[in-house]
Amino acid sequence: MTRHSLWTLLILWLLAFLVTGCGREPLYQNQAYVFGTLVDISIYGENEARAQQLSAHVLQEFQRLHDSLHAWKPGSELDRLNMAIAAGKQVRITPELAGILTDAAKLSAQSDGLFNPAIGHLIGLWGFQRDEFTPVHPAPAEIRKWVEANPRMADITVTRQYASSRNPSVKLDLGGYAKGYALDLASNYLRNEKVKGALVNIGGNIIAIGAHGERPWRVGIQHPRQAGPIATLDLPDGWAIGTSGDYQRYFEIDGKRYCHIIDPRTGFPSAAMQAVTVLIPPVPHAGTLSDVASKPLFISGVAGWQEAARKMNIENALMIDPSGAVHLTPGMRQRLRFEDKGVKIEE
Repeated sequence: MTRHSLWTLLILWLLAFLVTGCGREPLYQNQAYVFGTLVDISIYGENEARAQQLSAHVLQEFQRLHDSLHAWKPGSELDRLNMAIAAGKQVRITPELAGILTDAAKLSAQSDGLFNPAIGHLIGLWGFQRDEFTPVHPAPAEIRKWVEANPRMADITVTRQYASSRNPSVKLDLGGYAKGYALDLASNYLRNEKVKGALVNIGGNIIAIGAHGERPWRVGIQHPRQAGPIATLDLPDGWAIGTSGDYQRYFEIDGKRYCHIIDPRTGFPSAAMQAVTVLIPPVPHAGTLSDVASKPLFISGVAGWQEAARKMNIENALMIDPSGAVHLTPGMRQRLRFEDKGVKIEE
């Protein structure tokens, strides 16, 4: 992660602290670095010892998922599956990964393939399967090879805890799914533990449990080109929010920005948006949907985001296009408080 990215996440954390921590009620916060990003857990209404125990359990689960679903760490469960796929073999997987693959395949089909965790070869080709990014521009023939191979989630078969792929070009990278899945795990655990209020933030993917006393949690949406939030909003119980942007995982060549969000249709990093934020009501797997749904809207751009939102059943979304103009759904407009009063808004 770049220094700018860490500063951006610190700004978000400070905003959450200032907004939610100004009362005298017990508020415990714990931070860690997991999934390649900053994780913040805020727990309201519990004594420090119990809050510490609860947050430690959540962070342990996050680390377990990170180790299991790591796309390029040798020995991870996902790495073993990718090796088997490349060799044309099937491999036994855990029930958890089987469920993840089945769900991710459904969401990929729903997005018409714009959310596509099977394009790991393209993600790696652009240098985004490493801890530090260095500018790289792959050969057009190499990009074309992986696009024409057409790896899809539909190529994967999961039966009786075994997984295989009819297409050896499939290489799974669940970076656009795992954080949301982790949010749902954390939410379910904290609710089962009868926590009065909590806010779990994984690098800008956030879910709310309960409230902060008598008021809802308030969160900020990072401005993609400036320090601090472009807007804030209240996040009620069970709601989740997720953002995809070109300002954290990216590099530049000759003044052109290349971000980690790859368009499966072209094999190139998408430049269709600067950022997309989706707000998900308390539906099943709200955290997962908040992570997944922003990608199809981002890749679809100004001309196609509304259709992508319809297909993903997204009613509340904010898009910032390449010119910096803001596009909003009516529902999202009603919820936001814009910090920049001069922002250009198109509803």
